Amino acid sequence: MRNFILFSVMLAAAATAAAQSSSVGEWPAYGRDRGGERFSPLDGINRSNVAHLTVAWEYSTGEAAIKMDNTVSFEATPLVYNGVMYLSTPLGKVIALDSETGKERWVTELKVLPIGFGDFTTRGVSLWADPTERPGMPCRVRVIVATVDAQLYELDAVNGRPCAGFAAGGRVNLRQGLRNPPYEEEEYEVTSPPAIVEGMIVVGSGVADNNRAAAASGEVRAFDVRTGALRWSWDPITQNPADPSWKTWIGPDAHHTGAANAWSVIAVDSAHGMVFVPTGSASPDYFGGERKGQNLYANSIVALQARTGKLVWHFQTVHHDLWDYDNASPPALTVITRNGRRVPVVIQTTKSGMMYVLDRATGVPVFPVEERRVPGSTVPGEVAWPTQPFTAGIAPLSPHHLTAADAWGPTPDDQAACRSRMESLRNEGIFTPPSLEGTLVVPSNIGGAHWGGVAVDPVRQLAIVPVNRLAAVVQLIPREEYQRRRHEQGYRL
Repeated sequence: MRNFILFSVMLAAAATAAAQSSSVGEWPAYGRDRGGERFSPLDGINRSNVAHLTVAWEYSTGEAAIKMDNTVSFEATPLVYNGVMYLSTPLGKVIALDSETGKERWVTELKVLPIGFGDFTTRGVSLWADPTERPGMPCRVRVIVATVDAQLYELDAVNGRPCAGFAAGGRVNLRQGLRNPPYEEEEYEVTSPPAIVEGMIVVGSGVADNNRAAAASGEVRAFDVRTGALRWSWDPITQNPADPSWKTWIGPDAHHTGAANAWSVIAVDSAHGMVFVPTGSASPDYFGGERKGQNLYANSIVALQARTGKLVWHFQTVHHDLWDYDNASPPALTVITRNGRRVPVVIQTTKSGMMYVLDRATGVPVFPVEERRVPGSTVPGEVAWPTQPFTAGIAPLSPHHLTAADAWGPTPDDQAACRSRMESLRNEGIFTPPSLEGTLVVPSNIGGAHWGGVAVDPVRQLAIVPVNRLAAVVQLIPREEYQRRRHEQGYRL
């Protein structure tokens, strides 16, 4: 299959008609607005004409034809600003197209080397217009891109040339300056577009979190949007004994744990100078014996002051994660009407199939959340957290339990085999810990709520959530058995 982007004539016409107000037909940030509502007021496409859309133009990035050992996927959300579409590709192309015709305006090649990244993709670029520069000046509007090989660049939106004065040699190496440096390049990557706020670029990271306990660390960092200078850094695994989260990491090496990183999109509340960071699991993601405790601020929604990186509030969606339940979906900032009162909120959908709605100022749940008992671990050295936060006021988005009776197969023999396999696994519903005999994990580490996140219609007060309904099997192997297998297969331990 070719790697291309298709847009319809109807879509192009609707955007043009609505562009009388210059911002109405644009999509200048990943979620259209920096808070991530993903709501467009365009109404040129509707039920009466959607079946008649036809292709207006087609553009090929050319990367699908490149033979590689890795699977390269095109996942970018193109941005549209002032009639120009901006997008990025996994191998480091940044492309500007005429949004009406698809005609190429410029292409800048940042040349990502095709090594073994876990998620070989890019989800797009960010844009920033410098309010101190006159129109027509170089780099008045900048395209900001973090490539999968963890390099941060700024380009002039007019011609794609690097912006003078940004960082050393025009780029910031995001692998440098980490608490835990990456063991190898593919352990640390960036796949999501950075957040832009208060004249700063706020960027997270993707970490290979199932390789070792002290994996690459997951600091969220802010860089000056003009110079690339580091302004602040926030580590989700605190190194400060005075921080209240310090005591939630138990064990002699617990504070050396890696990951807990934010690989999804960071949401911005520009009016109040805050960023909302969705963090993921600590390393390794299926065994927490070397990081006992609740593990704050992993698997959390964290509100930080944009200017300083200071913690404002946090809400943990999974305690002591053993299921790779990263907060993979971007947070969505919106305003809802609750008991006759308008409440600014953060909506976070999760791999566990929950949808949390939190007060944006305090992090307090707007709809009830309750701690419920969950199964304990049977693995030596592991101590699963005894409760998990369930959305009592909002029903699960996907099933939290499957039984052997739910087994399906295209033939009776297939169905029987599936049923037999399910009956052999530990299966006590959601949050059943991984085990030595094998555990049926429902939902799987894919979810639950889809990683693309929620879209919000603030007018009709609707939240639309794409959902996966997938299960997985997770089986732990004792270290001695693992070493024996590696030795038999001729690997160096």
